[in-house]
This record gives sequence, C-alpha cells and structure tokens, in this order.
Amino acid sequence: MNIVVVGTGYVGLVTGTCLAETGNTVTCVDINKEKVDQMKNGIVPIYEPHLDVLFHRNIKAGRLVFTTDLASAIEKAKIIFLALPTPPGEDGSADLSYILGVAGDLGKLIKDYKVVVDKSTVPVGTAEKVKKAMAIHAKCEFDVVSNPEFLREGYAVDDFLKPDRVVIGTSSERARKMMEELYKPYVRQGNPIIFMDERSAELTKYAANAFLATKITFMNEIANLCEKLGADVDMIRIGIGADDRIGKRFLFPGIGYGGSCFPKDVQALAKSAQEVQYDFSMLRSVMEVNEKQKTIIIPKIKNYFKNDLKGKRFAIWGLAFKPDTDDIREAPALYVIDELLKAGAVICAHDPEAMTNVRKILGDKIMYANDPYEALKDADALVIATEWGLFRTPDFDQVTSLLKNKVIFDGRNLYGIDQMKQLDYYYASIGRETVGAKK
Repeated sequence: MNIVVVGTGYVGLVTGTCLAETGNTVTCVDINKEKVDQMKNGIVPIYEPHLDVLFHRNIKAGRLVFTTDLASAIEKAKIIFLALPTPPGEDGSADLSYILGVAGDLGKLIKDYKVVVDKSTVPVGTAEKVKKAMAIHAKCEFDVVSNPEFLREGYAVDDFLKPDRVVIGTSSERARKMMEELYKPYVRQGNPIIFMDERSAELTKYAANAFLATKITFMNEIANLCEKLGADVDMIRIGIGADDRIGKRFLFPGIGYGGSCFPKDVQALAKSAQEVQYDFSMLRSVMEVNEKQKTIIIPKIKNYFKNDLKGKRFAIWGLAFKPDTDDIREAPALYVIDELLKAGAVICAHDPEAMTNVRKILGDKIMYANDPYEALKDADALVIATEWGLFRTPDFDQVTSLLKNKVIFDGRNLYGIDQMKQLDYYYASIGRETVGAKK
C-alpha cells in the first residue's frame, strides 16, 4: 500500500518506518528541509532503540523516502497519516493549528479518494474539524479516521510492530476495510483491532494516559505518606502489585512523570472537561501532585546541607524524562536542576542520550560529563534523576573515591536500603527510610 506520513517527530518517524517494514511504500513529509536532507542521508533525527536498523533497511530497499513536497507525496497515496505536534496552549488545551493547517492543504490537493488518519493525540471532535477543514476545498470523496498511537518512548518500535491493541475510530465501512488491511500484519498473534466511533477513539487515548498518570501519582502520594509513617514503599508496591486487579506496572514511585504525553494529555483532558462544565477534580489533583513531586527531593538536599547550597557541587545522573530516550520534555531532572541553580549550586550532569538536547536549553549553566564517573569528581553529592540501566550497578568503590562525601539523593530508588547501610552512605530516596548520618 502507498502511504504518506506527515510529520517526522517520534510518532511520525516510528509510524512511517514500521509501516515500511511490512512492505508498504511510505513517504514521510516534513517542512523542515534540513531535517529531511539529514534523513535522506541516513541520519536518524531522534534516539529510539532499534529504530535505526529498520530506518536504514527500508531506505535501502526504497520503501521509505522523505520529502518536503506534500503535493507530490500524496498523488498515489491511499492513506495519509497526520503525525503533527499538538502542543498545549497556556490554558492546557491542545493546539490544533498544525493539523488543521495541513488538513486545509490536503483539501486543495487531493484528486481521488483518500483516508486521512489522525495519528496525533487530539481532543474529542478533532476528526470532525479535520473533515470540515478539508471539505472547504475538496473536490473528491475522502474519509477522516482517528487512530491514536500508544507508543512508549524507549519501546516505540516494539509497540508498533507488536501492539497489544489497535484502536480505530471511523464511521466509514470503506475506511474501516482499508485500515484493517493495513494493520493485519501487526496483529497476527490475535491482539485486537478495536473499531469504534471517532470521538470514542479520540477520548480513548486521553483516558489511557490519564489513568496511567493517576496510577503513578497515587504511588508517589503513598511514598510521601510512607516517609511520614515509617513504612517502606517498596514493600507496599510488591504487596499491592500482586493483586491482579491492580497489576505490577506503573507502581514505581519517584520524582514525577514527564515526557511528551502524560503532562500534555492530562492537561488537555482536564481542559476538555472544563469546556463542557465538568469538574474533573481527580485530574486537577494529579497535575498538582505531580508538579510538587518533581522537586520533592530538593528539601531533602537542603536539609542535609543545612539550607546552604551555594557553591556546593552536585553530580546529576540522568536528564531524560525516562531511560532509553533523549526526550527531555517536562523531564523532572530539569526542575531539580533549576532549583539547585537558584540556590547557587554547581552542577555536572551525565545522560547517555539527552545531553545534547539539554545543552540547547541550558547551555553552559551546567557542566556535562562524558561518563557517569566523570560527573562525580569532587562532587558534594550525587543526585539520581533518571533510572538508566547503567546507573543501577555502578562500581561503588570508584563512586566513593570520586565523591567528596558519601551522599546520594536517589529520585528513582535504584539502590537497596541494606546495600546503602553496608556501604555507609547517607542515602535519601522516595518513600523509604533515609539511612546514614549527616556530616
């Protein structure tokens, strides 16, 4: 099948590459000529595990091509995916200007029947707006489908190739058959393609992300309560996770959620509720708690150093909002860094993938280390902000030799309490006993 994907961000590039992997001919369209030229030359513009292998294989096979020319790209296309940004406005609502702008262009350009697919995360009613924008100039039939993505950064390729479900919102039987044909190769093991109306499909994505954000936030609240009551959140997590009604996933406490999806989608869903005069009080609480959670470790740091951080040097491990990505959007690490800098601290950070993106924002306000140990040299303490695998089993002899003080503030609970006691560290984490004596 001949397919066009408009937009080459995380969703667009993964979608286009994975669709090409099953034999489709895919043209990815982007207005950024420099980015398009880079992709034509085999440069993957984002970090996503396993994407580079598929990317290069399908370019070589001629199934994956890139262009800035929307008109020529869509001539032979049967299905056009819109994978465009929907950034939050000041009031939390999703900005649809990119999607509706392209929809208007498509209305002028299409000459035969096309299925236009909203792949971006969009508010309820967007499919109708896209259809209306296209209909102003369209001279032929078309259908607009909602097909929300459920791709986890760090696992996006596997999530696309082996989805646990595919959600498709359409009222058109013709579009339904084409979408079913397109997705059949990805659900051969029996996972469902779930058809529904467009509005329900749009809301499904927001509901899923809001529920997961709520689950994370609930565990963070339990962790904060544990510290007050002398309980251990790790034990509680295991105890409730064994209940199959609750499940083991998304129960790890920490310094809040970030990224491109959860913060934006929770805000947008809350805004949608507000627009229909529904008081979604739970979502408001989720947002408020998460905002506080991002810097929950700062009082622990200030308490240890007796509220005097001026000139103190901190090593920070992890900058991305989660491991296995270079995405720093709403990353808790950035909030921690901001608070430390305000207090006069000096920071040297290391992240396997995200340092380039952080440097674009912070420049030389902080220092950047080539490896985790380089960041530790002469630091007064280590702060862990992202749970990258390489941070889980460090050489503690080397860590101890490089740090000025045996002090760790762990925002992701990477190490065991007993282990830290044996190593004689001052160790403060989330929802667990703080061990070691202050200096």
